[in-house]
Amino acid sequence: MAQSIEGKPVLAVDLGGTKIVTALITPQGDILSREYTPTLAEEGVEPVIKRILTTAAALIKDAGLPYSSLSAIAIAVAGAIDSEKGMVTASPNLPGWFNVPLRSRLESALGIPVVINNDVRMITWGEWQHGAGKGISDLVCLFVGTGIGGGIIVDGKIVHGSSSTAGEIGHMIVAYDGKQCSCGRRGCFESYAAKWALTENVYQRIKKGEKSQIQFKGDKPRQEILKSSVIKEAYLANDPVLKDELIKSVNYFGMGLANIVTLLNPEIIVIGGGMIESMGDQLLPLICESLDRNKFPSAKYKIKTAELGDYSVLAGAAYFARQRLVR
Repeated sequence: MAQSIEGKPVLAVDLGGTKIVTALITPQGDILSREYTPTLAEEGVEPVIKRILTTAAALIKDAGLPYSSLSAIAIAVAGAIDSEKGMVTASPNLPGWFNVPLRSRLESALGIPVVINNDVRMITWGEWQHGAGKGISDLVCLFVGTGIGGGIIVDGKIVHGSSSTAGEIGHMIVAYDGKQCSCGRRGCFESYAAKWALTENVYQRIKKGEKSQIQFKGDKPRQEILKSSVIKEAYLANDPVLKDELIKSVNYFGMGLANIVTLLNPEIIVIGGGMIESMGDQLLPLICESLDRNKFPSAKYKIKTAELGDYSVLAGAAYFARQRLVR
């Protein structure tokens, strides 16, 4: 199998709630071509799968390559993924995606090996092989965006867990019977520290009459998630509502990191995502302050920011595909 995939590019797909990013990636990690298309997730499972196939076909055609020139297709999806079965068990960003056999659907249509994994695990692979975690045997990656996702590498191996749910760091419980989370439970880390939670908290305070420069168009804050640039602008302008809620979120984020440091004692923690890319200089000192307050006293840690940006998920997906096929 190793010889059969040598030199062939991987078609990497980042399937998100708002867009599908598709790229052809060489064994050396170079991008031959890339394509963006809206997910239109609200249309349901079948239209999204069709969109993946259409986008893949267009990308391959534009590159002047036959399908036989590909070694594999690698799909990164947010949510609970059974990578062994190639199934999307559940995805908070894709309505109606429960126990979808995505691998078999795509393999039947294309006749090419397909691998699937959680998007943050793919990002973790990318940062470990090509970015901030290169050369490190024990690390944890956390990515902060609309939600919070994580990936864990121990002794040079990514941790999947017995049912492929290891790394769902955003859904650790940090408050008994706490705030409602998007997963349906209460008190999850994400419901206190993710951007959707920050947006909702700011919205509720403005709705009660508190003054803020932030404006919402409608009455459904989870469909109107604040952009990182808007959050940064309001924070630097000392907007009282935004700044207060952001500091609360950061304190919870530091507490979640403290639990990870105490439990796993990784050599480094890699933090990325839109919020960190936009506001790392402002947020990292506050995160470390909260982490120091809450971690086990003798536990040591080192934080690095992710280096690959949007490329990390595609690079990680391509690397994961090669490792899986060789195995």
